[in-house]
Amino acid sequence: VINRLLDGFEGKMTSSKWATLTKSSSDTALRDINDLIAKGIMVREPGGGRSTSYAISSLD
Repeated sequence: VINRLLDGFEGKMTSSKWATLTKSSSDTALRDINDLIAKGIMVREPGGGRSTSYAISSLD
C-alpha cells in the first residue's frame, strides 16, 4: 500500500480506503495506519473525526 501511495495515489488516504486496499477490517486498517504514524512513515492531516485523512511524511 505504501508503494501505491508513493506511485502517485490520487486523493486522500483514509482508514476505510486502507481497509479496502488491504482487504482488512477497519479496525486493522486503523492499527496499521497508527503503526506507520508511530514509525514516522505517515502523518495525520489536519482535521479529524470521520474525515481524518493521512499522507506520507516528507522525506526531508
